[in-house]
Amino acid sequence: MRLLIIAFILIISKQLVAQNTKSDSYPLYPTWMYEKRLQELDKTSMVKLDYNSKVQAFIDVYTIKRRDHLASIIGKSEYYFPLFEEYLTKYDLPIELKYLAIVESALEPKAVSSSGAMGLWQFLFHASRMFELKVDNYVDERCDPVKSTEAACRYLKYLYRNLNDWQLALAAYNGGIGVVQKAIERSGGKTNFWELQPYLPKAVQSYVPAFIAVNYVMNNYQRHDITPQAAKLKFNEVDTVYIHKSLSFNQIEKASQTALETIEWLNPSYKKSFIPVTTEPVCLFLPKKGMIHFVRAQKSLDESTPPMSKSAPIGDTKGREKIIHRVSKGEFFHKIAIDNHCRISDIMHWNKMPNRNLYVDQKLVVWRPKKKDGYYFVTEESLKPSKLVVKINRLLSNNQVNKLYQ
Repeated sequence: MRLLIIAFILIISKQLVAQNTKSDSYPLYPTWMYEKRLQELDKTSMVKLDYNSKVQAFIDVYTIKRRDHLASIIGKSEYYFPLFEEYLTKYDLPIELKYLAIVESALEPKAVSSSGAMGLWQFLFHASRMFELKVDNYVDERCDPVKSTEAACRYLKYLYRNLNDWQLALAAYNGGIGVVQKAIERSGGKTNFWELQPYLPKAVQSYVPAFIAVNYVMNNYQRHDITPQAAKLKFNEVDTVYIHKSLSFNQIEKASQTALETIEWLNPSYKKSFIPVTTEPVCLFLPKKGMIHFVRAQKSLDESTPPMSKSAPIGDTKGREKIIHRVSKGEFFHKIAIDNHCRISDIMHWNKMPNRNLYVDQKLVVWRPKKKDGYYFVTEESLKPSKLVVKINRLLSNNQVNKLYQ
């Protein structure tokens, strides 16, 4: 009987999807089924995995609206999760906290937020100093997968020690421990996250539901017909070597016979494609296949000097996209150049202007930097359930069907 009911659910859901979307069909389930699956995960989780409409909204984002995004994340997890699990175990922390990095950065080691937080675990500059993460002209260890993961573990342990509740600790990771403590005071001493939600900033209110949803999708993506994108490399395909002199990525590329893109991906903390070495040797990550070539050639490599910043040629459009800017009243050249991250000389070159005279409603060709592929921020708009989701849930939430299944 249960198999017949499940088959009926899948058939109906796929039919409805086919009628309402042009994209490939994908399965949808009644709310009670999502809840039941989370209850199973919750049995072995140290972080309470509650189910409610806010959690469901995030599940819908990942399994319906951002399916390709989730497929990419699953692939990247094959490289990052063994590292996370190693350090979470070292610090005696719940293994499921590995999913926190997905909420933070979608497993993008160079992800940067609007507030300037960087890396897999999104540390602000001042926080990097608390955990001895080096940030200078050439290195940003907030982007170092190993060092930032250890820093995140230390921080999470500290937050839990102070709040004694993992949901509150997660909220504090996002908003700061002071924000959570003030919310507890304003609420009259409530310490349940869901009761505390109205007293927290909006971003913090969404953080725990997002974390719970990620736990669900990472353990149930097959049930949503999501095929993971292949990872560039798996954890066991990468090795390390310590270098004792400064080297450029171009030198490493030739010596290791490894693509420059792969070297950059494995060593994301180096800003200028250059690894500075001063008093202590520095760890370099390479594919195992390239490591053999590098070790053989390492001694013959000359020490590299730090690269100097060079201005791009006037009118250079590399890494930029074309827009048409309409001059507004009171607008001046410096503001247009600053807003579009270019120079006045660039704008004059692009528009073949003999002088700097501007007039209202003048149309200027401007090449501004392309937006970098970043990780996905879930907005309030994206959390609104689609009409299709509402329709399928209404159909499949029939109490008679629920009783038969149970």
